[in-house]
Amino acid sequence: MKAIVIPKHGGPEVLRATDIPEPEPGPDEVVVRVRACALNHLDLWVRRGLNGVTFPLPLVPGSDIAGEVAAVGSAVQRVHTGDKVVLAPGVSCGQCAACAAGRDNECRKYTLFGYGRNGGCAEYVLAPEQNVLPMPPALSFEEAAAVPLVFLTAWHTLVARARLQPGEEVLILGAGSGVGSAAIQIARLMGARVIATAGSRAKLNKARELGAHELIDHAQQKISEEVRRLTGKRGVDVVFEHVGTATNKVF
Repeated sequence: MKAIVIPKHGGPEVLRATDIPEPEPGPDEVVVRVRACALNHLDLWVRRGLNGVTFPLPLVPGSDIAGEVAAVGSAVQRVHTGDKVVLAPGVSCGQCAACAAGRDNECRKYTLFGYGRNGGCAEYVLAPEQNVLPMPPALSFEEAAAVPLVFLTAWHTLVARARLQPGEEVLILGAGSGVGSAAIQIARLMGARVIATAGSRAKLNKARELGAHELIDHAQQKISEEVRRLTGKRGVDVVFEHVGTATNKVF
C-alpha cells in the first residue's frame, strides 16, 4: 500500500511517499481503509523529533483518522466490514490495572497512532477493536478526522481533571485553536457558562458560533480585567489553559 513515512527526524523534506506492506489484522484487530487523516501539531513534533522521546522509525504519521472497515480479526464482534468509523487516537494494553479502572492514559504501554505505532497517512491502518468507534452519520470523513485528538485532550482536561460542573463558569484561552474550539463545545454540553478568548474577530465570531457566551479579544483587551468585569469580580471556576508561556503576555 502507499504511505507517507518518516525515515528520520527533520523538516518536511524528510517525508517519503513509498510503498509498505498492507497490514493484516490479528484476532482482536481491525484494518481500516483511511478516507481522511487530519494534520495535528503532534505530527510536526514527531517529524522534528522530541528530546527524550525515541520513536519507532520508520514511522507512518497521523493520529486523527476516519475511514471504512476493510477487514476484521477472527475475534472481532462489535464492528463489521464496510462500517464507517473514526479511531480513538490513544492505544493502551487494555489489560493492566490502569486500563481496567478506566485510566487507560496511565497505562505504561499507552501510545498514539502516528507516535508509537503507524498512523493514518497511508491507504490502510491497523487498530485494536476497542479503538474503533462509529462515525457520526452527519459528518464527512474530513470532518470526522478533525475530531479525535483535540476532543480527547479537551474532554480529559475539562471533565476528567477539572471536573467541570453544570452552572460553573469556565475561561477558555486560545478559542481559535483545535483544542480550544473543542473545549467550547464540551463546556456547553456540560452546561457551563463559557468565556472564550482569541486574537481576531474571525476567531471570536467562530467561538460564538460554537457556543461561547462571552468573548474577550486578547489582542485588544486584558484578560484578567475582562474576566473580573464579566463575573462581577468573582472570577471563573475553571481556567482551560493550553497555550503555554505566551499566556503571560495577554493576562
